[in-house]
Amino acid sequence: MANNLVIVESPAKVNTIQKFLGSHYEVMASNGHVRDLPKSKLGIDVDHDFEPHYITIRGKGDLVAKLKKAAKKADKIYLATDPDREGEAISWHLKETLGLPEEKTRRITFNEITKNAVKASIKNPRDIDMALVDAQQARRMLDRIVGYRISPILWAKVRRGLSAGRVQSAALRMICDREAAIEAFVPEEYWTIEAKVVFPGEKKALTAHYHGEAGTSGRHEIKDGAEAQAIVAAVEHGPFTVSEIRTGERTKNAPLPFTTSTLQQEASKQLNFSTQKTMRLAQQLYEGVTVKGHGTIGLITYLRTDSTRISEEAAEAAHSYIEENYGAAYTRKREAQVNAAGRIQDAHEAIRPTVIELAPAMVKDALARDQFRLYQLIWKRFVASRMSAAVFSTANVRLEAAGHEFTLSSSRVKFDGFLSVYTADEEKEENTSLLSGIEKGTKAEAKAVEAAQHFTQPPAHFTEAALVHALEEQGIGRPSTYAPTITTLLARHYVAKEGRNLFVTELGDVVNQMMMQSFPAIVDAGFTATMESQLDAVEKGTIDWHTVLENFYPDLDEAVKQAEKDLEHVTVADEVSDVICENCGANMVIKYGPHGKFLACPNFPNCRNTKPYFEKAGIKCPKCGKDLLIRRTRKGRRYFSCEGYPECDFMSWQKPNAGK
Repeated sequence: MANNLVIVESPAKVNTIQKFLGSHYEVMASNGHVRDLPKSKLGIDVDHDFEPHYITIRGKGDLVAKLKKAAKKADKIYLATDPDREGEAISWHLKETLGLPEEKTRRITFNEITKNAVKASIKNPRDIDMALVDAQQARRMLDRIVGYRISPILWAKVRRGLSAGRVQSAALRMICDREAAIEAFVPEEYWTIEAKVVFPGEKKALTAHYHGEAGTSGRHEIKDGAEAQAIVAAVEHGPFTVSEIRTGERTKNAPLPFTTSTLQQEASKQLNFSTQKTMRLAQQLYEGVTVKGHGTIGLITYLRTDSTRISEEAAEAAHSYIEENYGAAYTRKREAQVNAAGRIQDAHEAIRPTVIELAPAMVKDALARDQFRLYQLIWKRFVASRMSAAVFSTANVRLEAAGHEFTLSSSRVKFDGFLSVYTADEEKEENTSLLSGIEKGTKAEAKAVEAAQHFTQPPAHFTEAALVHALEEQGIGRPSTYAPTITTLLARHYVAKEGRNLFVTELGDVVNQMMMQSFPAIVDAGFTATMESQLDAVEKGTIDWHTVLENFYPDLDEAVKQAEKDLEHVTVADEVSDVICENCGANMVIKYGPHGKFLACPNFPNCRNTKPYFEKAGIKCPKCGKDLLIRRTRKGRRYFSCEGYPECDFMSWQKPNAGK
């Protein structure tokens, strides 16, 4: 008979933890928060010390009643919500909502859902950390005040359904600033010269790059084609003589294990996952899957972390695994030192596999395809992070020809180290010959000398990975906020995603201009980062959360009142499509609804014609030659079909190659 109650956040954890703890424990889930600020109003008494007014979330009444009933029968109640600020706050809300007695209510946390970790947490319970709760409350109320005071202005001045947010608006400003820099960029012409040279005894031609006139320091920039062609004419018949050669070794250190931010970035680059998809899959891996021979187990540690720290136990297990499977030479000899600029929330470890022996191949059958790909990325990164550096043999050569100097760098892997497991960021080596027997005075034959025209490139558009990196670098937001911030920007149609790149829409630009005009502090990266630092100080207990709100609110209140007077109404024109309304002949416009884009007649309400919007894939149907459209099934899976359907029945799950 169960006499202990354990409350977790997610129903997906219930069965796993129940198996670990046995029949004396009943495990139930809160399904996240059970109470929150009301949706219909601000819910914060700004005139009375910013007292929040919490209510039970609609639809959670029956769940709260069940939890209360179970709590009354229990001798001990363990609140086992996630090990972060949000989880701490959920535990506190549960205690308050359920009226849990102080003497029999304890807080437990575990960084991984394994039998040892869960049982160890039961043996080491603690009180709810109110500093963590206050930090979360302060963040929640700051975000609520910004959203509920500014969003109605956007509704009145632009259109309903828009929103502003403390982190969201700062992120939008960063994307808009990047777009402005791209538009203002003026390309400059420059030229490069490459010589393909072959040394005695070598079969393969190596690539040497023009450096400048012999005897000069610093690389010379070639600004026009005439100068480039004159240099080519002078050196193309050679010979190319070695004037200097330096050989040595270069080491490349192993990467650090993943934090939330770096996981999102690498999953985007290597797997083409959105930040939202990465977090969803990581949550599934953390909560647990059934692995043959191991039962149900959480495969990775907690997924929201700023820390690259690894526990002594995990480091020792990794050392033994690497020594056994790769050899003693592959084990790392010392810990890497990382300067985290004081921003790390070091309560958690880095993201790592909970059991290093569970190599990706051993769990492949238990995972869906994308779960497996993400687990494999995390496993390889962690194993590599515990391995020794890679060592390269290098040669740097200077060559002279007709009074001009070229440089050539060559390297070859001498010891692969961590590269035997993880090669994601390894730079591409242009020349891999060791250049054995080459010395000063050696002459090389020029096979080809070519000049190429280039133009300087503008800053790159933000991708999701690049935006996460920029937000983290500037101290804006925290691991749990990156994915929902990007999701909100896309959902509000402030930003559009084409391929991997993020582009500001006309609507996003209008909203950003309004925010910059009336609420410059909210969209200022420095101000937003300072607010994050103050929330960290609340967590440490050095600042009272009321003080943060008292310092912030008066200026915002004044700015809101001024914006209501000063801002003019702005109309954002709908994007016109090439689809003709069959009822009245007008070009239909693209509108946004709860389920995405759709086509509507611009003559509404006189003409109420609407139809689905299908994005063109940019290639022709291989069967009939008409445009291919991108469509989605009811479950959201993308596929390609001909715009001539049903006359043409071409359909493909994969994008056909252009011209085929």
